[in-house]
Amino acid sequence: MTKPTFRRIPNALALAGAVIAAALALAACGDRGGVDTAPQPGDTAVAKVDGQTVWASDVKREAVAQGLIGEGEPLDVSSDLFRRVLDEVVDQKLLAAEAIKRKLDKEPAAEKRLAAARERILGDMLVESVVTDAVTDNAIRGLYQEQLKLAKQSEEFRARQIVVATEAEAQAVAKLISTGASFEALAMERSTDAATRFNGGDLGYFTTDVMPEAYAANLKGAKAGDIVGPFAIEGGWAILKVEDKRLEQPITFEAARPQIVRFLTYDQVRDLLEKLRSKAKVQTLIGQPQDVPGQPQEPADAPRTQPQAPSATAPAKAAKP
Repeated sequence: MTKPTFRRIPNALALAGAVIAAALALAACGDRGGVDTAPQPGDTAVAKVDGQTVWASDVKREAVAQGLIGEGEPLDVSSDLFRRVLDEVVDQKLLAAEAIKRKLDKEPAAEKRLAAARERILGDMLVESVVTDAVTDNAIRGLYQEQLKLAKQSEEFRARQIVVATEAEAQAVAKLISTGASFEALAMERSTDAATRFNGGDLGYFTTDVMPEAYAANLKGAKAGDIVGPFAIEGGWAILKVEDKRLEQPITFEAARPQIVRFLTYDQVRDLLEKLRSKAKVQTLIGQPQDVPGQPQEPADAPRTQPQAPSATAPAKAAKP
């Protein structure tokens, strides 16, 4: 006996929002039937619902809205995911058509929700248009180069460490190193630091600002090849071997690009809203929020500052391989 297959039932709230969007589309079409002109070059018709065409771009837009793929990511029309989302788009259109047939779109509550959905869609389209025009590859590269000029390169060390419990143990290890014993072998044999002992104490590349103060202080002025310590650290004693010293490598354009795009997008949206608010008459008809006894209080806002462009140095410093 063949087992029945069950299609995933979409979340009710998500489906309701999608039905509103579908109803807007149906209302826009009126009695013209399905629109057979591709909404964008190269688009593909993937289904028809009572004569109305469903395009591949409709399915992709729904997948993005559901968070199933990211904006700009491809979605293969032959994939299982595409087929599942297509089924949901078809369901949305059927539900929206039935709602219109029952004249639910004429009810005051529906008209308000449709109007709100229309405003959101138009607002999103305006933002997309402004961002597309302003956040160009030239703008992104220009800000990247500007940040590279402003960035200060820190010194990076690559070092190995041996951590032991007592000063006496540390002095004994230091004596062995001074007689030519292998630092890596001693780290594997004697170090108590589980994170580094099995790779010969290797800490990778790091800047001193991400290390405990004792490490930063003792590495000051150290050169490649130096043995540093022993010195006291929290929970024991450490000895370092400096393998290399170099200037920190600047972040690459590809790594910085997402940060720059987010900054430029925020900048454009903020400027657009400031201009629109300066021209509009906006009246808030409710008073300031009042403290309610027994309710948790929100922390005070931090002082407002102008947003800064993303740094051209690595956003989060950590030990590097």
